[in-house]
Amino acid sequence: MIHATAIIDPSAKIASGVTIGPYSVIGADVEIDEGTWIGPHVVITGPTKIGRENKIYQFASVGEAPQDLKFAGEPTRLEIGDRNIIRECCTIQRGTVQDKGVTKIGHENLFMAYVHIAHDCVLGNHNIFSNNSSLAGHVIVEDYVNFGGFSGVFQFCRIGSYSFIATNSVVIKDVPPYMKVSGYYAKPFGLNTVGLQRRGFSEETMIQLKRAYKIIYRQGLTIVHAVEELQKMGTPEVDILKQFITASEAGIVR
Repeated sequence: MIHATAIIDPSAKIASGVTIGPYSVIGADVEIDEGTWIGPHVVITGPTKIGRENKIYQFASVGEAPQDLKFAGEPTRLEIGDRNIIRECCTIQRGTVQDKGVTKIGHENLFMAYVHIAHDCVLGNHNIFSNNSSLAGHVIVEDYVNFGGFSGVFQFCRIGSYSFIATNSVVIKDVPPYMKVSGYYAKPFGLNTVGLQRRGFSEETMIQLKRAYKIIYRQGLTIVHAVEELQKMGTPEVDILKQFITASEAGIVR
């Protein structure tokens, strides 16, 4: 299962059933769990821990030092969950001591070709990153988010669950859950209706979320007054939206 031309550091921990293709390099302090497939010409640098049944395609660079001038070789790490797909030429980097020292990726995410995930990012589950989309450092992405090709997110932003970032968009503020944003710089363009329907949101929930969208973006209210109106609705999905807005440090796209 490990090609003869692969170079594997003696300290790497490779579980049974892991496939490593020709000319791939697995560095020191790398752990790879069962069923993960690594193609040819992949470079994985530690400290990095990779879970089960991931697929990492050729020319990906996983766990390399962060592109941060403050980085001075501190022992930071990368953690990747299970069943992620990392396509050609993706770059995913370790954390920095200026944050928690770790970049974290959850489960069942798809990273298409040339995606860049910078230091200290924290990603949830079931996200899709289209070709050439990029996250700057310290970005948080929740679950079921879709990123269009060539989209980018500034550092320290937070992207809420079930949101959609359109192609070529540049995000400089937090994107609340359920929203669709587009542009340079990204502005809201309604709910991510198609994505919500695909994920089984009920018609009643959709009606409530559309009402919440109008409160936030169409009635000319301040954020404080919009949150007060959302508080009155009492719908679980709207409560998630309200909590996200309340917790936002960068401010939300408007």
